[in-house]
Order: sequence, then C-alpha cells, then structure tokens
Amino acid sequence: MRPQIVLFGDSITEQSFRLGGWGAALANTYSRKADIVNRGYGGYNTRWALFLLNHLFPLGSATPPAAATIFFGANDAALSGRTSERQHVPVDEYKENLKKIVQQLQECSPTILIVLITPPPIDEEGRLQYARSLYGDNAMKLPERTNEMTGVYAEKCVELAKELDLPSINLWSKMQETEGWQKKFLSDGLHLTQEGNAVVYQQVLRVFEDAWLIASKMPYDFPHHSEIDPKNPQKAFQQQCS
Repeated sequence: MRPQIVLFGDSITEQSFRLGGWGAALANTYSRKADIVNRGYGGYNTRWALFLLNHLFPLGSATPPAAATIFFGANDAALSGRTSERQHVPVDEYKENLKKIVQQLQECSPTILIVLITPPPIDEEGRLQYARSLYGDNAMKLPERTNEMTGVYAEKCVELAKELDLPSINLWSKMQETEGWQKKFLSDGLHLTQEGNAVVYQQVLRVFEDAWLIASKMPYDFPHHSEIDPKNPQKAFQQQCS
C-alpha cells in the first residue's frame, strides 16, 4: 500500500540508517507514507553492484520501487596501485555501469524516479590520520583516494544524469562550499558525520519534493487516529480502504 523508495549504494548508504543517518531521516519524514528500503553494500563499487541488480530489482515485479537513489563512486575512485586498488573501476566503466543500473530500474518501472548521487569529497589528510589510528607505523604512506580524482568521478555521474535527463546531486561540489568541510562533514576523510548526513538528507529531500514525493501531501496508509470514531471505528477504515 505504501510506495517503496530504495537507497542503493555503498557503505555511505549502508550506514545511512545509523543514528543521525540520512536514510533514517528520510524514513522519519516519510513515516506511514512510504517505505524507505536500505540496499547499501559496504566496499562495493559499480562493477560488483551489477551482480545484485536481478536480485534487488527483478524485472516483472508487481510492486517495483516508486523511487531510488543510486549512490556509488567512492570506491570506484580508489586509486590503482594504492592500498584500495581492488575496488578501483576506471572512470569510463564507472559511468557505463551507472547507466546499466539506471536501465535496469527503468525496465522495472518506466515511471520510477531515479536520483544519481555523486561520491562526497575526500579529505586526504583525514584518510591518512584514520589509517595511522588503525595501523600505526604500518599505515599507508600515500592516500588511497584523492579529492581530485574523486571529483572526476563526480563529474561523470552528473554528466550521465544530464544525458539521461535524470536529477542528480553533486555532493562532491556541494560539501566543498562550506568552510572546514573536511572535518565538519567527514568522520574519517570518507564517511559522513551527522552533519554530513544532514547535507545528503536535505539534498535528497529537495529532489524528491521537486518531483512528486512530497511527504506532507502523501496519504497515510491507514487512517490517522484522530479520524477514528471510537463508537464506530470500522467507518474510518471502510472509507480509506474502499
């Protein structure tokens, strides 16, 4: 009875249901209006995400999602030859993989609202500090991701959205508009603080509301308690469910 909104991405999506997370905030906003479904997979890049498509978004489903966010790129942009190179996906392949994900969703439902989200910026010093906190003197000497290269992937994501006439959120650019974004928005140089989660939530909600997913105008799945007559409760349910 409720429309389903799927959040598909990597660890930044997987962690979005944590305290202060952007997915949790969406679930609260759309409470009793839509189901927010978390399909985030920590460490995944777009190459590996393709193997999930037929399982998560099967063709011919009687209840396809009404909307979906696609939020990959942080792992694809890991540098070849550095400590996270197993996650690296060349930027042109990244764009093509995103396109395949979009096409699968559109085959599930021609009316689905799809929002592409770029990876956030990278605080390279923050990544080095995080590595030292884990590995001490054995930590990497060079960052496994750079902000410059992540920006190239963000650009490809936005480019694809324009080509396919889809809404996009350039998180890489948006976060860097704020002074001190490195520590304000990122907890370890890559993942989000509560303030960083708030930015994602605000941007996603703006895109949803610019489309048709305006929570305040969406119906409850069942009557609000104030509409139920305690002497004749079935009346409210007959009206809503008829």
